[in-house]
Amino acid sequence: MTQALLVILVVVVIFVIKTFQIVPQQSAWVVERLGKYDRTLTPGLKVVIPFIDRIAYKHSLKEIPMDVPSQICITRDNTQLQVDGILYFQVTDPMRASYGSSNFVMAITQLAQTSLRSVIGKLELDRTFEEREMINAKVVEAIDEAALNWGVKVLRYEIKDLTPPAEILRAMQAQITAEREKRAVIATSEGKRQEQINLAEGERASFIARSEGEKQAAINNALGEAESIKAVALATAQAIAQVATAIRQPGGEQAVQLKVAEKAVEAYGRVAKDATTTLVVPSSMTEVSALIASAMKMVQAQK
Repeated sequence: MTQALLVILVVVVIFVIKTFQIVPQQSAWVVERLGKYDRTLTPGLKVVIPFIDRIAYKHSLKEIPMDVPSQICITRDNTQLQVDGILYFQVTDPMRASYGSSNFVMAITQLAQTSLRSVIGKLELDRTFEEREMINAKVVEAIDEAALNWGVKVLRYEIKDLTPPAEILRAMQAQITAEREKRAVIATSEGKRQEQINLAEGERASFIARSEGEKQAAINNALGEAESIKAVALATAQAIAQVATAIRQPGGEQAVQLKVAEKAVEAYGRVAKDATTTLVVPSSMTEVSALIASAMKMVQAQK
């Protein structure tokens, strides 16, 4: 009796365990009833009829990264490239993922490889390095269209490495070196050209500045000389006016006669001091008086 109760208890425990199932978050379980698809269990506590219902497939609804094996691709210009990448996909329809393909992971991997070979075969070697984003987009587009029947959504594909043969790598390195040397030569020549332009512009500006300075100096000198001439003329005019005023005063004419006589005597004296000069002395002082009289007539005429 005890053994029978123990067996019944074990059966009940197994029945309870089989009946109540806990589905984790971001998971989907496919249930078959008597070998036929019945329903898909969503996360939470679910009830399953033991021995009639069977959990046939368990799918994760999370985004799944998957490495795409490395392969050799031939470009449009017949160059071999070794390419590998990584694919990101997500199960969106658990029922189709269970029955649409016997192995949807392998199907996606193979399709990714064939799509990649097809895309790279349309490009030349140089463009494969420049158009990585375009290649990724084309591969995703090709896979996603077919993966709809498998209940899978392909999110993105990323190329990890593009490795050409060693000979191509050496040629590319030589080309890059030549391009850099070319750019260096061009930059040096442009620098020298700009330097010459700057020197020429500096000399031109310096010449202009010197000529402007000389011009201004000449103008200033001319203005200074003009002012000096004006000042001398003004002073001379003022002196003559003062002399004329003084002559008009009483005794002015006598003073002029005296001044003329003094100047005449001084002139005779200077001539007499010169040993090399022959002095002709007037025969009488009347000639000196005539000279003074002539000077006074000139003064009166000026008055």
